[in-house]
Amino acid sequence: MTLETTLAAIRPADEPAMAAARELQLRLTKPAGSLGALEELSVRLAGLAGVCPPPLPEPATVAVFAGDHGVHAQGVSPWPQEVTAQMVANFVAGGAVVNTFARQTGADVMVIDVGVKIPLHGGANLLDANVRRGTRDMTAGPALTREEALAAVEVGIRVAGALVEQGAKALLTGDMGIANTTPAAALVAAFTGVSAGVATGRGTGIDDETLNHKIAVVTAALERHAPDPADPLGVLAAVGGLEHAALTGFILGAAAARVPVVIDGVIATSAAVAAAAFAPDSVAAMVAGHRSAEPGAGVALAHLGLEPLLDLGMRLGEGSGAVLALPIVTAAVRVLHEVATFDAAGVSEK
Repeated sequence: MTLETTLAAIRPADEPAMAAARELQLRLTKPAGSLGALEELSVRLAGLAGVCPPPLPEPATVAVFAGDHGVHAQGVSPWPQEVTAQMVANFVAGGAVVNTFARQTGADVMVIDVGVKIPLHGGANLLDANVRRGTRDMTAGPALTREEALAAVEVGIRVAGALVEQGAKALLTGDMGIANTTPAAALVAAFTGVSAGVATGRGTGIDDETLNHKIAVVTAALERHAPDPADPLGVLAAVGGLEHAALTGFILGAAAARVPVVIDGVIATSAAVAAAAFAPDSVAAMVAGHRSAEPGAGVALAHLGLEPLLDLGMRLGEGSGAVLALPIVTAAVRVLHEVATFDAAGVSEK
């Protein structure tokens, strides 16, 4: 599917299905509201699917989109750029944190090279969809052309569509890219209107001096391009990354297919605000997996009106927080499928 056809397929949540889920929650053998946020999550997922109860979100796949960044040359990260390709090899071999969490939760892991600078060797779970070998330095000019940004968005759309076609009932966002929290901060600032200082965090754990420099870099990029949030493709091209653009398409693809997409940390939330700028109704498909310690993630979630399921102080990325949240999403739906009603169980109501 193209971006245009994907956007045309995204529709609002189904109100009758949501009403049915709320009514069913009231008849289950538990005090009304006693499952807290899980009840509202089950209602949202019924609205997404258009049926109550909604399908169980399994099997699930986390798609790890990987790319490199020209802004790395500005000294915003202490890690060498080669680590992106090295970590992709680690994902493919099954040795990263996201692989470990995926084994724990039963999710599959797929890795997509959408913009890694170093050519990668193949693997059964590695897709070569490289649009270009890393972005340009966004402080010197646009990170991407509009055509490159669109190509990356459509990579994400195609990956989402293929996974759903293969039977996935939930999609999870993953990412890898040294220096990618810098464009993420720029995207969050551009789409939400906060300053670079509010949107920018420590990423892999930089010191105060480097953080101040990173804020200055994001500020310079925003001042140079003055990105217009009403033109989301233009924002992605000016200050985004190839994995950010692909994740935007991945989220839009999930929304078009009416399949839940569990959002990870600051890279994913920066893509989520881009997706919402393309299609406000796409938020109905988004489940906030966790609250990243990166400040931009909290800003993005507040902008989207999403409350995260977990808050563990994590800031790894890779999809780790989304994968950890998956069993909670499944539990919320399973309640609607399996918990007896007061009438069926012969339990007296208050």
